[in-house]
Amino acid sequence: MLCAEIMRFFGKDLENRFKIVYNYTVIISTGKETTMKAVITVTGKDTLGIIADVSALCSKYGANIVDISQSVMRDYFAMIMLVDITGLDMPFTDFVDKMTAHGNEKGLVIQTMHEDIFNSMHRI
Repeated sequence: MLCAEIMRFFGKDLENRFKIVYNYTVIISTGKETTMKAVITVTGKDTLGIIADVSALCSKYGANIVDISQSVMRDYFAMIMLVDITGLDMPFTDFVDKMTAHGNEKGLVIQTMHEDIFNSMHRI
C-alpha cells in the first residue's frame, strides 16, 4: 500500500531517486552517500566494562559508534550512543533483539531505536 502510493507520487523514476530499506524506511538519495543511524540507550547498575561490552557488540554486528555520552550517578549507569547502522550484517530488527538480549544477560536495559523513530517521538 505505502509502496504503491510512493510509486504513484514519484512515477517511474523512483528507483533512481529512492532506496527502500528495512521496515519501509525511505531514504532520500541526494548523490551523497546515505547513512542510517540508531540511538542506543543503556541503563542499569554500574559495573566494570559496560561501555566495552556494548561497543564490542556494536562492532561485532557492523554498527559504528558516531557519538557517545555516559554518566554515573552514585551506583547507576546511563549511556546514550548514536551509531551508524548502514553497515549492519543483519536486519535492524535482529540487531535490536541482540542488543536487548545482551542487556538482559548483563542486568541492563538496552533500548535500540532507529534515529527517525527517536526524532519523531521527541518532536513537539
